[in-house]
Amino acid sequence: MKAALYCRLSEEDRNKSAKTDDSESIQNQKTMLLQYTMDKGWDVYSIYSDDDYTGADRNRPAFNRLLQDAEDGKFSIILCKTQSRFTREMELVEKYIHGLFPIWGIRFVSIVDNADTENKGNKKARQINGLINEWYLEDMSDNIKSVLTSRRKNGFHIGSFALYGYRKDPDRKGHLLIDEDAAEIVREIFTLFAQGYGKTAIARMLNDRGVPNPTEYKRQKGLRYQSARNRNCTLWKYFSIADMLTNEAYIGNLVQGKYGSISYKSKVNKPNPKDKWIRVEGTHEPIIGHELWNRVQKLVQSKHRPFKCGQIGIFAKKVFCAHCEYTMRSSKSHGLYYLKCPTRHSAKDACIGSFVSVNTLEKVVLSELHGITAEYLDINELENQVTLMDTATKNTRLKETLGSYKKKLTEYQKGFSDLYMDKVRGTISEDEYQLLAENMRQEKDRLETLVSETESVLEKMQQRKNVSADKQKIIIDYLHMEKLNRDTVDKLIDKIYIGKRNPETKQLPIDIHWNF
Repeated sequence: MKAALYCRLSEEDRNKSAKTDDSESIQNQKTMLLQYTMDKGWDVYSIYSDDDYTGADRNRPAFNRLLQDAEDGKFSIILCKTQSRFTREMELVEKYIHGLFPIWGIRFVSIVDNADTENKGNKKARQINGLINEWYLEDMSDNIKSVLTSRRKNGFHIGSFALYGYRKDPDRKGHLLIDEDAAEIVREIFTLFAQGYGKTAIARMLNDRGVPNPTEYKRQKGLRYQSARNRNCTLWKYFSIADMLTNEAYIGNLVQGKYGSISYKSKVNKPNPKDKWIRVEGTHEPIIGHELWNRVQKLVQSKHRPFKCGQIGIFAKKVFCAHCEYTMRSSKSHGLYYLKCPTRHSAKDACIGSFVSVNTLEKVVLSELHGITAEYLDINELENQVTLMDTATKNTRLKETLGSYKKKLTEYQKGFSDLYMDKVRGTISEDEYQLLAENMRQEKDRLETLVSETESVLEKMQQRKNVSADKQKIIIDYLHMEKLNRDTVDKLIDKIYIGKRNPETKQLPIDIHWNF
């Protein structure tokens, strides 16, 4: 019997002598699990340890290695201190402990809460533990949100990174101090804009002087920063200047809570409505005076162009330069709209300067969309429904097979009772009873595995059917589309990359990444 030992700790241990050391709690877990395996006479295959990870984190490295090794059959037992060490999510309890582990031949055991999948009688207890852990996660998430909201309302800066121009106060948590080197650049940007320079012109001036952009500046200073996905991440851009000119943090105000998580199970954030934002004035020393700030805001408003929902807006934030991967900006010339890479105008020789008219791009998108519908949606095949009939036949047969398995299981349950009564009556001896009972138990276990595997296959078939139906509906909805709109583009397209037109062939590389 080979056992995999899994340990997890979610809080930073203050007693660590080095970051690479195991925490004391992890060491205690290991000691407990090793002693348990010795008492049971099991061999230890490996110890999997995740330190400083929550029970709701599905990206735990050791946890995912454990699951992969379990699927590969490298051991037959997973041993934890408690079920919550493995996961606090009820969904994962059902998926792995009650679903996949029996199929993979894995026995799950947790010591403190006495969970053991070999003991069929404590399944409800394991499910109750899962529910309690799920409630714990939800309550903890609500408590954390409440604390963060309270701190924001009290003017504390909540965030992993300080805004460019500021640094975190080492002596006062949640307070910002001015970073003079970066603050000088902030003042220069506001002054130049107030003097009439455009955002792209300011970006080009900074790039020509070799001034690192906020991300590169923080990297050079050894400060925490968010990695940019773009290759030319050292350059100033139009949007960097635009965001800076309207950020109230530069006049000493904090505006936070602009985004919120979808749920405690997801790290994906969504924008909050403005009335949910938390704005506190005078939380830190300003870099920009109110007189200069007000002058800049008037200029920003006077140059502001309302978003148009016509051609200019249908591809907003969907089109990227294939060379530098920056979002292409819209422009207008002689009544026609175009998309162009902003990097070429921000610095010399920074990019090849991808360029495409909105009309051309719309025609290409529609042409490719019609090609997809022609390839995947043959009307005759839809009418014949051959594939669906085959799937339905297979589905019916599997359901019939599943029913026969379950019927046999019921018969074996009754058989166990009858066999026991035969032993009580003396019809069969103890040895005969043990032999027959063991054979019946093995066959019952085999049938339970077959039931589980068949149910899993049926579930996957249904999922594939749902995906196929969703995909088919999307294609049918847009089968005869002749004009694009913003809603359609948002649903159908993830990203579009535009390359540089070949001067000889006049071909323009356009790479469309669809959402289906």
